[in-house]
Amino acid sequence: MQITKYEHACLVLEKQGQRVVIDPGFYTRPMSDLQGVQAIVITHMHDDHCYEEQLDRILNNNPTAKIYGTDEVCQRLSSYQTIAVHHGDFYTDGNFTLEFFGDIHAEIHRSIPLIQNCGVLVDSELYYPGDSFTTPDQPIKVLACPTSAPWLKISEVMDFVAAVKPRRCFATHNAHLSDVGHDLNNGRVKQVVEAHGGSFEFLKPGDTATI
Repeated sequence: MQITKYEHACLVLEKQGQRVVIDPGFYTRPMSDLQGVQAIVITHMHDDHCYEEQLDRILNNNPTAKIYGTDEVCQRLSSYQTIAVHHGDFYTDGNFTLEFFGDIHAEIHRSIPLIQNCGVLVDSELYYPGDSFTTPDQPIKVLACPTSAPWLKISEVMDFVAAVKPRRCFATHNAHLSDVGHDLNNGRVKQVVEAHGGSFEFLKPGDTATI
């Protein structure tokens, strides 16, 4: 499986000519040229993860792609055909398996209502938690780790990585960082990953890794 990191929180996974798109939000470049998309996973309804204009671009070339999202995502996207997902759900879609974890977005501030969030594990190998620190109940080969957001502190990210103990890890959800910020936060994540015997990669938008 190939993983291509797009801007901010968006990932495109490819295997045997088929693709899964995760969280194509408004910080991500227009995605008008993707082919072979079997599924679109939207972890929660915030615009940086769920953006109708991006969905329309993807679906224009892939009209049969299924959209998986929380109940709130499905309500927002009521004019689309969607599949509501919850903690513990498991689907097979094309060449991929999708398993979902968690229920709630990390708290931004006590004055801001909490929303739903479901992390996703693809092919029992790549785990992306969305906007949460939900820890899966199984060993993780590759962790897509959020490194910048209004809802996180780097100390919490480090504790999350220490709990997951991935064999490989790369940074995502990081459009808010400057070059200095990337260096600082990536360094902290790398420290924890390597302390548990794993390796860390910094994928810039457009970079691809293979697992």
